[in-house]
Amino acid sequence: MAFDAGMVAAVAKELRDSLTGGRIDKIYQPGQDEITLSVRTPSGETKRVGISAGSAGPHIGLTEVQRENPLNCPLFCMLLRKHLAGAKIRSITQPEFERVIVWELESRDEMGFSADRRLIAEIMGKYSNLILTDGNGKILGAVRPVDFSASSKRQILPGIPYELPPSQNKRNPLEETEEGFLDFLSRTPGETDAAKAIGSFYGGVSPLLARELVFRVCGRTDCSLSDLPGPPFWHAFSEWSGDIRDGRFVPTLVRDEAGKPFEYAYCPILQYGAGASEPLSSFGVLLDLFFTERDTANRIRQRGSDLFRLLSAAEGRLQKKISLQKAELGECAEKERYRKTGDLITANLWQLKRGISEASLTDYSADPPAEERVMLDVRLSPSQNAQRYYKRYAKLKNAEAALTEQIAKAEGELSYLQTVSDALSRAETDTDLDEIRDELYHGGYASRMKQPSQRKKKTSSPMEFRTSGGFRVLCGRNNSQNELLTHSLARKNDIWFHVKGMPGSHTVLFCAEAVEREGIDSIPERDFTEAAVIAAFYSSSAEAKQVPVDYTFVRNLKKPPSAKPGAVIYHTNWSAYVTPDADLVRSLRAGGSRDNK
Repeated sequence: MAFDAGMVAAVAKELRDSLTGGRIDKIYQPGQDEITLSVRTPSGETKRVGISAGSAGPHIGLTEVQRENPLNCPLFCMLLRKHLAGAKIRSITQPEFERVIVWELESRDEMGFSADRRLIAEIMGKYSNLILTDGNGKILGAVRPVDFSASSKRQILPGIPYELPPSQNKRNPLEETEEGFLDFLSRTPGETDAAKAIGSFYGGVSPLLARELVFRVCGRTDCSLSDLPGPPFWHAFSEWSGDIRDGRFVPTLVRDEAGKPFEYAYCPILQYGAGASEPLSSFGVLLDLFFTERDTANRIRQRGSDLFRLLSAAEGRLQKKISLQKAELGECAEKERYRKTGDLITANLWQLKRGISEASLTDYSADPPAEERVMLDVRLSPSQNAQRYYKRYAKLKNAEAALTEQIAKAEGELSYLQTVSDALSRAETDTDLDEIRDELYHGGYASRMKQPSQRKKKTSSPMEFRTSGGFRVLCGRNNSQNELLTHSLARKNDIWFHVKGMPGSHTVLFCAEAVEREGIDSIPERDFTEAAVIAAFYSSSAEAKQVPVDYTFVRNLKKPPSAKPGAVIYHTNWSAYVTPDADLVRSLRAGGSRDNK
């Protein structure tokens, strides 16, 4: 669903009820088109507001998600801090049922005098923006400046007056009367799709809500206007618009058959069936559930594009190399035939003469003895022909040994790159990307990627969880953290978990003290299961139903000589089959989301 005017009205009400009278405490810009405001409310609570003006999924609302911030503060963020740090929130409004939220703020200028400021969030798809103006409406800055080269109709540049987005010549649904609605129906051809007609005539109505209004009248979404009686249609329309005017909103999440967020709305959605629509406690929770996972994946995909390309090219190159080497290795299976031919010639030198091109020789090693036809080079003596076959045998034998070794190395490297790809697919922040980039650079991929910056970098720690029994669980984000966790942080009697035979994170259940004091049987089975679920979830098998997970004491792990980071071998272990559960993993994760560093 698009973030339509009705959704803006619902979020504006929640923000207004929660934040009016509060003060902006801190301002961050975690992404190019994203701003996070930390607000101290009149009740003394601290609440965060996330504003995304990106074209992929623009939105605004309260959020519990803590995003990692860049080391260097962007220019627009510094501008907001200059004008809005400590500003009091007077009001939060939506002008004229537009997809715009205006924050009226009381701030201080450079001299300490009171100064009015406005923060304007325009949530309009690819034209979304976040604009700061003074009290007179003069633009001070924007997260996405728009000059004449980008738009000849509306520029957003410092120094020019701010104007609302141009009207789309659509009627405001909140001001519609029954007479006007019925007149609109009578003037529109009856074969017109009803949902499309509503969306094109009234402003601020998304396709999802237009279909929902039609569904509430005729029981399906593909009705034409001729299928809908006017009075019942007006009743459904007026009931919907009345809820918006009166501020009656229901945060609603719609899930698909796999249980993933599919749509979101500010009222119950009935068109997908009774079980698909789920009411939530607030719009902040709704937007976090819908946007967080998707936005993180998109952001990581963009900022780690060089890593994705490098790994894809490297894996493809290795797979091709392994395929060719295995084909050559198959040819080496002929080596015994060359040795046997050399032996036959040597055993029958007495009856062979120079100049013959072939001979029929008896193989007495076969049971029963059999005649073998042997091809000879007429330019060579019988002895030289035998040596020629022995040389071919020796060449293939040496090639077989070399190819076997090279294939094992290539398969090991491919397996390592697959673990890096798995870690990259689960990266959450720029720090995770930097650590993976640094690992690849120091792993010998300098010729295929730019050298990582030598500036000061943030460091991250393994993900931390708490089981139901209170045991601490750490899970590595990448191979470097897997190495640190398994060989440095864990004690010998802690329990190590890893998905069986697949790329995944090292997971350690820190229970050494309990094991040493009372034995392993003192650890509840539920805690073992939860640690195994975490290991399965943070692996390449996260979407599977039944995932085998190996677990053993850390003391049973050994790192092979000259192995890549994160590689271990073990011969003593137990195995468990578990189903990855995203909700369980989130509930066990300490603190919910990673704190900013």
